[in-house]
Parts: sequence; C-alpha cells; structure tokens
Amino acid sequence: MFKTFDPEFAALLPEGARLEKIDAHADWSEGPVWIRDGGYLVWSDVVANRMYRWSPEAGVGVFRSPSQFANGNCLDLEGRIVTCEHGRRCISRTGHDGAVTILADKFDGDHRFNSPNDLVVKSDGSIWFTDPPYGILSNREGYQAPSQINGCWVYRFDPATGETTVAAYDLQRPNGLAFSPDERTLYVADMSIVEFPTRGFRHLRAYDVVDGRTLANGRFIAEVAPGIPDGFRVDHLGRIFCSSGEGIQVFTGGGRLLGVILVPERVSNCTFGGAGWDTLYITATSSVYWLKLNTRGAVQR
Repeated sequence: MFKTFDPEFAALLPEGARLEKIDAHADWSEGPVWIRDGGYLVWSDVVANRMYRWSPEAGVGVFRSPSQFANGNCLDLEGRIVTCEHGRRCISRTGHDGAVTILADKFDGDHRFNSPNDLVVKSDGSIWFTDPPYGILSNREGYQAPSQINGCWVYRFDPATGETTVAAYDLQRPNGLAFSPDERTLYVADMSIVEFPTRGFRHLRAYDVVDGRTLANGRFIAEVAPGIPDGFRVDHLGRIFCSSGEGIQVFTGGGRLLGVILVPERVSNCTFGGAGWDTLYITATSSVYWLKLNTRGAVQR
C-alpha cells in the first residue's frame, strides 16, 4: 500500500494506516474539495457532467447535475465553492444559497478561455487557475471547439476588480497548482506528455510569486512517473502530495521523492479535509479514497 524512500514519509503514516474507499461509480472523478462548514466532501465527475458530495453520515449523493463539465474546485475566503467549468469555459462560484455565478469566462476582450482545469485561492482572495485545452478537444469532457487563445497559461483573477491577468506563459499544458504554505511559491503541473509524447513534459514546476500578482523564475523540480502529474496539494510543512500513475507521490518542496501512497486506480487529484484537516481525500477514476495522516493541509480551504 506504500512505498517508502525516506524516513520522513514513514513518519507521515499513523500506525495501522489504511487506504479506505468511497465507491462513487464515477466515469472520471476530479476536483475534490472539503466543505469545512458542512463537514462533507464535494468532487466532480467530469465525463458524466455532474458533481457529487459525500459525508460519513449521509454517504454519496449528487451535488449538482448537470455541472457544466466541472473539473477543479476549491473554496474562496467566505467558504463558497469556486469551480473550473469546461462546458462554459469559465470559473464560477456557488453561493451559500446554491446560485452559480460566472466569475470569468473571457480574456483580452472577448476571447474565450480554452477550458479552465484547476484552481487555488490565495489569502488575498485572488483566484489562480490553469487553462489547458482538454475540454475543447472533443465532446467527452466539454464541447469540441477551436481555441481562441494562442496558448495554455496560468491566470490570476481578482474578484474585487474583475481583472484577469496572465501569471505565467511558459508551460505547454498547465494543470494542477498549489501554493507553498507561505504563498511565496506557486507549484504547477505540466502534463503535456499526453499530447506530445516525444517532446512533452510530466513535470512539477515551481515559480516565485512576485508582489502577489505575477510569477517569475519558473523552474523544474521533479518528474512524475509512472503516469503524469495532474492535481496535487501541499501540507503545512510544504510537502507536495501529487497524483501519478501509481497513486500519490509525496515530494519535498524542493522535489525530492519521499514515498508513494499506492492507489489501485489511476489518480487525478487530492485534497486535505476532515475535522483536523489531516485526512487526504484522493479522486481516482471511478472512486474516492481517504487516508488519515500525521500531517495537515497547508491551507484550510
């Protein structure tokens, strides 16, 4: 169930640690987010065009259907769900009353995004998201359409002003992203090996966050194999819990592999949650898994 390469990884596992499965019968589980005020988990089934919720008391139920081919989810500073939608090619927000509002769907005038994929909220309320083309390549995860933007970039959206700016241009297919605990570094997954087998990447990259608005000094820190780096999260000590073809690979913030949480299905993403923020929830193909750890998430949203 685990591969240990460093004693630091072994220390993350409580005695008798065991991966537990939540059977969701999904087509492609993604974008898990823990709703701390309600004590439940929400995630996307991208291909089936719906979102699910789960709690230990109520089990699995539908959160929203259709979901506009929702993918990544996170919480804003008020505890509202912010979502990447492939269908409407936007980022949206679900209010406490359940109403869904589009926050941003265009850039540089009237150019539509490709298909926002994953996102994270910074402590100043800004929303950072990636925009690869997977929702417009076919009708499987969205609606097939030509790209209106000459690239796949990392964006910063300011809810206070409505302004969207490009934070990083130098990736092929940016996907998952997460801040370091001090928010001075943004980690981004580039999983372009899927489309470009001879010249693509399966890289984790790190960027310095400049003035809280832009990214600089982009650099490679780790290659994720087997499989690809999709979604990931960071714990309070800066360790990276990254999806891969074999499960969750755990790295130091500098990219040194500490160990692997083996998962029997292909993993897409993960998030921290639970009462102590010390449970790792893992979306993997048709199911969701959870594992109690001796650590906690870096950001409680």
